[in-house]
Amino acid sequence: MGTVLVTGGTGTLGREVVRALTARGQRARIASRHPRPADRPRDHEWATVDYRSGAGLADALAEVDAVVLATSAFNDAPLVRAVGQAAGPDTHLVYISIVGIDDVSMPYYARKLAAERELVDTGRPWTIVRATQFHDLALAMVRALARPPVMLLPRGLTLQPVSATEVGDRLADLANAGPAGRVPDLGGPQVLGVQELARAYLDATGISRRMVTVPTPGRMMRALAAGALTTPEHAEGRQTFVEFLAERVRR
Repeated sequence: MGTVLVTGGTGTLGREVVRALTARGQRARIASRHPRPADRPRDHEWATVDYRSGAGLADALAEVDAVVLATSAFNDAPLVRAVGQAAGPDTHLVYISIVGIDDVSMPYYARKLAAERELVDTGRPWTIVRATQFHDLALAMVRALARPPVMLLPRGLTLQPVSATEVGDRLADLANAGPAGRVPDLGGPQVLGVQELARAYLDATGISRRMVTVPTPGRMMRALAAGALTTPEHAEGRQTFVEFLAERVRR
């Protein structure tokens, strides 16, 4: 395979996709809204793209065999549509989505679902993989909850955090493998309640906080409590949340 374009190639996930492609001997081209920084090593091709207007997109797509759509924009559907229109007829489009977007009534998830449908409608070869929440998001959540003296934890919330590095590896493999449609989900190795996530964070940082669970009414929270954001049958991730914390936080 030739060049793979990675939209959002400078983000948390995009950087991992670029790393994984390079490790596999692939040529990665980073698509970013910003020009290449002067101090950025010139170890990868770079394309500056205005995701709203589409300026620069045609040049970014020139002579690419696959596109990994790894942006974290709130509304991916217009970008997916624009890429589909500008890409060659045989260009393989790979989209990262989120486990549970069918069952959780959040505006962001509704837009991710719309982007999936847009991808199918492009008429280009496509692959979609859904992943659970990244370790980084779980860390941001418990860090915010730990700011007050008392941690108020939403009762019943469960997550299955997964390593962004491992998701990047999966996306690189899928880009190389050719179009496969909707492939099996990718989840972290453990399904954890919010209390377990909070305790792991407190233990890792040495912070002392009282934890209190609070009821969280509403249809969305009922879905979360029912495990809508988890996929225990696809717990293929290897790095645990505790292992991630050991690398990312200090006591």
